[in-house]
Amino acid sequence: MAQELLRLEGIKKSFGPVEVLRGIDLSVGRGEFITILGASGCGKSTLLRIIAGLEELSAGRVFLDGRDLSKEEAHKRNVRMVFQNYALFPHMNVAANIGYTLRLKRTAKEEIRKAVTEVLELVRLGGYEKRMPSELSGGQKQRVAVARALVSRPPILLLDEPLGALDLQLRRQMQNELKHLQNRLEITFIYVTHDQEEALAMSDRIAVMHNGLFEQLASAEDVYKRPATNYVAAFVGSEKISGGEK
Repeated sequence: MAQELLRLEGIKKSFGPVEVLRGIDLSVGRGEFITILGASGCGKSTLLRIIAGLEELSAGRVFLDGRDLSKEEAHKRNVRMVFQNYALFPHMNVAANIGYTLRLKRTAKEEIRKAVTEVLELVRLGGYEKRMPSELSGGQKQRVAVARALVSRPPILLLDEPLGALDLQLRRQMQNELKHLQNRLEITFIYVTHDQEEALAMSDRIAVMHNGLFEQLASAEDVYKRPATNYVAAFVGSEKISGGEK
């Protein structure tokens, strides 16, 4: 693995009496594309929100580039997140949506304009600065959401089911575009999905999650060809078992 960027130690999260995360350990390298794969309700989105600082953890620690972020507020973390529902401001045009976080940082207007133009070219939406969200297709809205997350060039990008609202053909196209973009920028991606095909096609490593724990954390090839448990084999769609059932 490349030099470590993110480390999770003993992450636990409970909502009242319900324990959603039961002790997650994870090390993610710089420039790595890692997918958290699991069925609805397994805790994968909660884990992503804890990394982003949008959810308080019950126990454990989060380190980014060696710095303990466990108690740091979300806006102070150099982490960005892309959501399934795009979360664009409907009253702002594309340029204003993308430049929003830079304006909050009181970045100079010319720097914002330049950064917005550059990131729109990256996501193949050059010339769309003045469009309103209502004038965009689903795929274009998702590109704007990705551009907004990337405009400040964070070292890590969190993506929570980002393609779930798209049709199959567009989803596959966006899978290729996201992987190409990640390789080009060498940004670490942590991607959450319940789609096995999506995970296998895009990831350097996959963490298969079940009931708040990782059943297996391995390369996409190993997860598919050498599933560690019966659950992983059934969920990923392989009949091969290399380890004992847990």
